Formats: sequence, structure tokens, C-alpha cells
Amino acid sequence: MITANIAERLQQNPLFVFALPSEAAHEFDDHNVLICGIGKVNAAYQLSKSIFQHKPSLIINLGSAGSKKFNKGSVVCCTGFIQRDMDVRGLGFQLYETPLSGQLPLLEYGLALEGLSQAVCGTGDSFEMAHANDDYDVVDMEAYPLAYIAMKEEIPFLCLKYISDGADGMAAGDWMVEVHNAASAFKKILSL
Repeated sequence: MITANIAERLQQNPLFVFALPSEAAHEFDDHNVLICGIGKVNAAYQLSKSIFQHKPSLIINLGSAGSKKFNKGSVVCCTGFIQRDMDVRGLGFQLYETPLSGQLPLLEYGLALEGLSQAVCGTGDSFEMAHANDDYDVVDMEAYPLAYIAMKEEIPFLCLKYISDGADGMAAGDWMVEVHNAASAFKKILSL
């Protein structure tokens, strides 16, 4: 993990990756933006395609996430990633470990932004409404494959998550209200 001098890196060729247009909310229209879609497969496919086409110097994942640890409306910097739905313990592997990948269950790859709390992001293909796991601080549906691909391609990676909900029984309603506030919070933090 490296503390980022984001101003300098933003002058190069960054790629801003969002799952949904509502997370970008036209705040990033003047930048190289990828809307990858929801879920790990969409994220992996779209980012791989975009890297091939645009060869970014920095990948910045901006999106919403649930958390029982951080308050709604806050922004955290994710520098660790877990595939929360990877469970092959029945075959003798660790929880979250992708069999035969050579990758530890916790992927530590990402830039830290001074002034923001750091978090471990649990990525999975489900909208979490009963988060009760202390192995990760925030939950989303795209960050792990984005971080993994950035690491494999040796591209610096910054992941900021706007906490839209508590990953609890109120998550769906809270997310629908809060997701629209994410883009302006990101723009302010990145000084764009």
C-alpha cells in the first residue's frame, strides 16, 4: 500500500470506474469513465476490455458500499479486498481463498488517500442486507476483481467507497436515497 499523491496522478491518464451511472451522476463527464455494470463478472470483463483499449495509468474505482462500521455518507479508502462469496472450505481451502490461484484470501493492493479511513472491502454477487462478518469493513459487488486485474496488470489502483447504507434490513431503501450523493462527495475529495 502506498499513500497517493492524487493530484499528480490525476494529470496522467486515469480511468474512473463506476458500476452504475447513478454513482457517477454526470460529475465525471469530462473524464475517462467506465460504467462496468453490477457484479464481479461484469466488472472484470469491462475493465479488461477498457485496459486493452485505453491503457490507463491509474484505475480509480468509485462506488457505493454498505457498512456496519462506517457511517452513512462517509467515504472510505479500500486497500484490502476479499471475495466474500468464495467458500471452498469443503475441499480444504481457506474461507475466501480462490483454489489454485496462488492469491491469499486477503488481496492487499491499492493506494491510500491521506485523511480517509482505510477499509477492507468484501466483494460478492449479492446485495448484503444482514452483514454480520468482521473479516471486512464494507461490502460491495465489484471492487475485488477490479483490484485483482489492476494488480495483475501492474496499474496503480485507488478505491473509494461512499457508504450508502448499513448493510442491514434498511439497506435497499437507504441505498436508493444515498447513492445519488456519492458522485459529489468523490469529486470534492479528489478536488476535480
